[in-house]
Order: sequence, then C-alpha cells, then structure tokens
Amino acid sequence: MAVAENVRPLAGSRTAWLRWRPEVSTELLALLASVFFAVACNYELWHTLVADVQAHARLLVAVFVFVVALQAFLLGLVLTRWTAKPLLTLLFLATAFAAYYMTTYKVYLDPDMIRNVLETDPHEASELLVSGLLLPLLALAVLPIAALWRLRLRSRTWLRAAWIRLAFLAGMLVLAAGGALFAFQDLSALARNHREVRYLVTPTNYVVSLSKVLLATPPGPAKPLLPIGEDAHEVARPHGGRPRLVVFVLGETVRAQNWGLDGYLRQTTPQLAAMDDVVNFPDVESCGTSTQVSVPCLFSPYGRHAYDQARIRSHQSLLHVLLRAGVQVLWRDNQSGCKRVCDGLAFESMARATDPALCDPKRCFDEILLSGLQARIKPDGRDRIVVLHQLGNHGPAYYQRYPPAFRRFTPTCDTEQLGNCSRQQIVNSYDNAVLYTDHFLARAIDLLRNEPGYDSALVYVSDHGESLGENGLFLHGVPRAIAPTQQTRVPMVMWFSPGFAQQQRLDLACLRQVAGEPASHDNLFPTILGMFQVQTGIYEPKLDLLRGCEHTRP
Repeated sequence: MAVAENVRPLAGSRTAWLRWRPEVSTELLALLASVFFAVACNYELWHTLVADVQAHARLLVAVFVFVVALQAFLLGLVLTRWTAKPLLTLLFLATAFAAYYMTTYKVYLDPDMIRNVLETDPHEASELLVSGLLLPLLALAVLPIAALWRLRLRSRTWLRAAWIRLAFLAGMLVLAAGGALFAFQDLSALARNHREVRYLVTPTNYVVSLSKVLLATPPGPAKPLLPIGEDAHEVARPHGGRPRLVVFVLGETVRAQNWGLDGYLRQTTPQLAAMDDVVNFPDVESCGTSTQVSVPCLFSPYGRHAYDQARIRSHQSLLHVLLRAGVQVLWRDNQSGCKRVCDGLAFESMARATDPALCDPKRCFDEILLSGLQARIKPDGRDRIVVLHQLGNHGPAYYQRYPPAFRRFTPTCDTEQLGNCSRQQIVNSYDNAVLYTDHFLARAIDLLRNEPGYDSALVYVSDHGESLGENGLFLHGVPRAIAPTQQTRVPMVMWFSPGFAQQQRLDLACLRQVAGEPASHDNLFPTILGMFQVQTGIYEPKLDLLRGCEHTRP
C-alpha cells in the first residue's frame, strides 16, 4: 500500500504535465524567448559589462532592455505558427553550445571565430565535446525545448495576425529606442569604445556572424584564386651552387611567453638552445589570433600592414609565386588543411597516418611530418620549399600533443575540460607540448644537416599564441583589436646550413642583431622570396629580414 501511495503523486505529476498545454501568441513566445536568452544565456555579456567595462546599474538596465527588445524584434520577423517551434528548437540548442563555450573559454563569436568553427575537423571538434556540456545542454536546451513543444500557438485570421505582428514589431522598436535613450551617452560610449561586446550578445552574435560568413562565401565550388607575382623568376644560382631547400615549419598555438629562447623562466627549448647556429627572433607579432586568419595572411603579400581579408583569401599565396618562379613546393599537414594557401599545389595530409609509434586512432604526433620526408625531397637539381604544418599546441587537449617521454613538467592537466584543472596544471601540459616542438625542430634541423644534396635552411614561426587563464581567457581567437599579447606574440627561429649562408653571403652575426628588432608575420613573404632570390614586383625589400645582412644583394 505504501508503494502505491508513493506512485500516485508521480503519476499525478505526469498527468498534470501531459495536460499542461497553455496557449500563447507567437509574439509573446518571441518576447519570452528573448528574455530567456538575455537572462540565461548571456552570462559572459553581463560579466564583461560589470567586471571589465564597469558598467553602472543604469547602463545595465539600458543594455538589457535594448537587447531583449532587439532580439524579440528579430524573432518577430521570422517566427510564425509554423516556423516558431522548429526555429526556436534550433536556436535553443545552438545557443546552449554557444553559451557554454563563451563562458568556459571567454570567446567572442565574431565572423573569424565562426570560420574557425566551420573549418574545424571532426577530431578537433570531438575534443570540445566534453561531459561539462551536459548540464548546460539540459538547462539551456532540453528543458526549454520540452516546454516549447507543450505550448499551443494561438490561431488568428490573416488580417488580424498581420496587424498584431506589425504592432508588436513597432512596439519592440520603440522599446529598444527607449532602452537606448535611457542611458544614451553611456550606451554610445560603450558602442564606440567596446565594439567587441556585440559579439557577446547571444544568439544574435553567432547568427549575424554566420550570415556574414555565408554571404562572403557563395555556394558551389570555390572560385579559382587570382594570380599574384606573375612576373616572378629566380636569379640563377652561382656556377656549381647546390639547389636550395627551405623547410618552413608552420607552428600552431605556441606563444612567445612560454618559449625558452625568448627568456621564459623554464627552459622549454633546450635542444634549440644547445645549437649555436640557430637565430632566434624574440619580438614577433602574429597577423591574427586564429589559424584561419594568420595562415592566409602570413603567406600573402598584403599581410597585416595592408590587411584586407577578402583580398587575401581571394588571391594566390607565396607558394604559388615560388612555384611560378621554378621552386618546387610541397605542403605536409598534421592539422586541418592549408586554408587555400596551397590550392592546386602538392599536398600531403599526415593526420591519418598509421605509424604505431607516432599515431593513435585520433591523432599523430608532429614527428610524423618527418616520416618519409627524405624520399620526398630527393635532390634533382631544383630548388624546393617544404611546409610542415604542425598540430603543435592546439588546445584544449594540450596533454595529447606530446609523447609520454616529454611529460617533464608535472602535475599535468590530462583532460580537455580546463575548468577541472588548476592553472599550473594547464601551464605544465602546455609547456610539455612546447618541449616537444623544440624536439621536433631539432630533429628537422638534424635531417637537413645530413642532407648533402642541398644548401638548406629552416624557418619556424607559430601562427598565433594562446591564453592560459590570464584575465579569465583561454585558448585563442579574441578579436585582434582587443587581443592580449599572449595571443599575438609568437616565437620565430631560423637555421641556415653553412652552404646556404655561403651561397647567400649571409652574415649571421648581422642577422642576430637584426633578430633583436621587432618583426611580424608581414616579414615572412619577402624574406622567403629573398631566400630563393626570386625577383618580382610584389617583393618588398624593406620587409626582408635577411636583405641587410646579405652581401650579394644591394
């Protein structure tokens, strides 16, 4: 009997839930959804306004009213009795994911970040699907969606529905204007001085950013890249000179602050430090704070100094110019591709290799990029450039970026959920990954030392940096205008074989002095052209880091 009595309330609750079918208008649903988004899904917006902007109560009220009214207006444009439930279901689900990642890593969902998301490969995406997502998905998606589908939407005649909808939209515009006028001076100052805050307003941020990305990327096959440097040609090598080989190692997510050669308190680059023929550049700035921005930019003649994203992404790269001049090009990738930098050129993805010593079913360590490389660069009298695109320190799974032998700084953060680790554990795992990059570069240099068929050189630079908890920031991708130096200062080193330095008449003592001056990704395009003695109208000698130290070029 006691069991039966306990069951009755549960059965009654279930029956009450099944009977609960309130009727609401589509307009009220749009307003309720907007309030829910503003209150439950915008923690990072309110936290930033209070902690960083130090907004007072009047400004907070104005922002709340403005955001709720504006998002309700936008929802009012697309929600009907037939579209409301499917569209809001999609929005609740997407917004739950957005709110979790914004709160966990303090990311801004601007167009660049949305491009990163769209270009993320399945393995990268799987590292971000963690158990910490379950509670936000339950609270911000599952429960609201369950309640949404219990509602009945009020039916009206077409004419009445049109008038009510117009009145609702007008009312929301008036409410938004009232919110703006309530603290107009402070709100306008916020819009001028903290423009990035708009990318924290969820779900408007990712919807608008996704629309911009899709509009900038027409459907169908990608258009052919527009040519650059069509006049490019190599200056003939000195008689008897060996062909040149440049290995360009494109690093991933390594920041200068944790680079041993740059003065980091920990020696994270012991093997490079032991080489007296390595030239280190301690003050280098990246073009962007994400791979999809930095990689096309650093291979472009336009770079950051004349930055135009559309122009960069629609034109060929440094590699196409080199190939046109007669240099053989090979891109080896342990990442998610070359971002069209190597379109139409020789490309090898090593991320799916099966070497049991270097690979597991998910990933390969970066040394896989050196596997079989000597066979691919067998000397045939032609100059070559090989790009090795690392997995590097790609987060948040730093602990998976190095073999066990490089787990030297402990304790480590052995999970993708950085919130479950102390900051020191996160830094330890990150530094271990830097140690492994040091080892990888040392191995690549040793390979070149032992390649007698070429005069060879190696250039290493990271694409962008990383935040490891400073000011509550993690990972990367903060809009560059407000990005911290942890995400924009990157390591860069160069190595030259004696034959390469002699053929170029390169004064390494002079170069070490030049290396101490500020540099950036913008220097790489002309510097690599100069290393191959390629002449073209798009070569900018003042940006060539080697030019002033080479006695063969005026």
